[in-house]
Amino acid sequence: MNLFGTDGVRGKANTYPMVGDLAYKLGKALVYALGNKSNKRKKIIIGKDTRLSGYMLEFALTSGAVSMGADAYLVGPMPTPAIAFLVRSMRADAGVVISASHNPFYDNGIKIFSSKGLKLDNATEKLIEDYTLNDKLKNKGVVGDELGRAHRIRDTLGRYIVFAKDTLPYSDTLEGLRVVLDCANGATYKVAPMIFEELGAEVIAINNKPNGKNINDKCGSTYPNAIVEASKLYRADVGIAFDGDGDRVIMVDEKQKIVDGDKILAILAKDMKEKGVLKNNSVVGTVMTNFGLEQFLRKEGITLERVAVGDKNIVQRMLDKDYNLGGEQSGHIILSDFNTTGDGIITSLAVLSVLKKKNAKLSELLNNFYKTPEKTLNIKVKEKPPIEEIREIQDSIKKAREILNNQGRIVVRYSGTEPLLRITIESDDVQNIDSCINLVSEAVKKNLT
Repeated sequence: MNLFGTDGVRGKANTYPMVGDLAYKLGKALVYALGNKSNKRKKIIIGKDTRLSGYMLEFALTSGAVSMGADAYLVGPMPTPAIAFLVRSMRADAGVVISASHNPFYDNGIKIFSSKGLKLDNATEKLIEDYTLNDKLKNKGVVGDELGRAHRIRDTLGRYIVFAKDTLPYSDTLEGLRVVLDCANGATYKVAPMIFEELGAEVIAINNKPNGKNINDKCGSTYPNAIVEASKLYRADVGIAFDGDGDRVIMVDEKQKIVDGDKILAILAKDMKEKGVLKNNSVVGTVMTNFGLEQFLRKEGITLERVAVGDKNIVQRMLDKDYNLGGEQSGHIILSDFNTTGDGIITSLAVLSVLKKKNAKLSELLNNFYKTPEKTLNIKVKEKPPIEEIREIQDSIKKAREILNNQGRIVVRYSGTEPLLRITIESDDVQNIDSCINLVSEAVKKNLT
C-alpha cells in the first residue's frame, strides 16, 4: 500500500494507519532517512492541531525520533505554515505536523516538511514509506547518552506572530477594519486573533474554543455558512475563515458574499502585477481552477499555468519556473516571497493590505471578475482504480464533453485525502452542468460504489 497521499499520511485516528505503532515507526524512519553525514544530532520540530488524538500521535512520533538519537522540539497546537516557518527559523532538519487539515476530528494525519520548509520530495517519502511499512528499523536505534531528548518549546507562538506581522510594510495597519475570524476550533484559535488585533483591527473571533472534538465542526473554511452569518451579525468589513490547520482561508466581503481561493488569487495577482512584483507575470493554479479566473488573468496580461491538484504540485511548479504566487480554489494560497506553503493568516493579511491601500471595500476589488458557473459532486467509493481504465466512465466523460461542446470543462478525479471521487463541471449553461453531472455520476456509481 501507499502510506503517503497528496498531503502526507491520513486516516481515522487509532485505526490503521493512524495508530501509535505506525507513528513510532514513522518517527524512526524519518530520522534514519535524513542520514547523519555531519554526525550532528538531528533536530525535529513537531506541531499539531487541536484534535484529541494529537496527543497519542505526538508522543509516539517523539518516541520514535528520540530512539534514533534525534532531539524533538514539541511546539503544541500551531498552524501548519507556522511549522514550515519554524523549521527554517530554528535551523531544524525536519518538521512534522499532526493534522488532518479540514477533515473531521476523528481523522488525523501526519505531514512532513524538509529543512527548507517544503513538503518532502517523492523519493524521500518512498524511502520513509519503505522503512515504515516493512519494519526495516526494528532492530535499529541508539542507546545510552546517544538517545535524543524531547523539549517543550513555549515561545514559538510569539515568533510566528512577529513573522506574520512582518509580511506587511511597517507603516501598514488594519485600523478602521472590523474583522470576524472563524478559527475552526483549530490551530489558529489563539494566534490569529492576536495577530489581527496587534495590527489594529477590531477583531471578533468565533469558533476559537477547541475541545479536541469540535475542530471543523460546522465551522471554518469548509463550512462558510458560519462566517457568512457572523459577518452579517457583527456588520463586519471582512470575514475570514481558516481551516483546522490554518493553511487555507476563505473570505467574506461586506455584502456577505464568499471570496474563495480563485477570487483571492485574482486580487493578489492583479495587485502584484501593478506593483511589478509578480514574477514572470504568471500564476500557478490546478485543474480545478475556475475558467473565470483564467479569463480574468488573461485580460490583465497574466498567464495561468495548471498543475494536478495538491499544494505540493503547485509549489514544485513555482520552484521550477521561479513564480511567487499560486493556489487552489479551496483557499490554499502560496505566497512564496513569505512562506513555503499555504498560509491562511498571511494570505488574508495580504488581501487586507490591498484593501487598505486602495481604500476600497472587498467587493470593489472584484468588480470585473466573473466565475464560470460550476458544480461539484462527491461520490464515496470503495476503491480507487485508475479512472482511465474504466471504459464506461470514460465513455460517459466523452459524452459529457460533447454536450459541453468546448463551452465548458469537466474534471473527474479522486480525492487525495478521502475515499471520494469528485466530478466537477463548468459551463455557462446551467442545464448542461446538471445533465453532465448526472451522466457521469451514473457511470461512477455503477462501477465504483
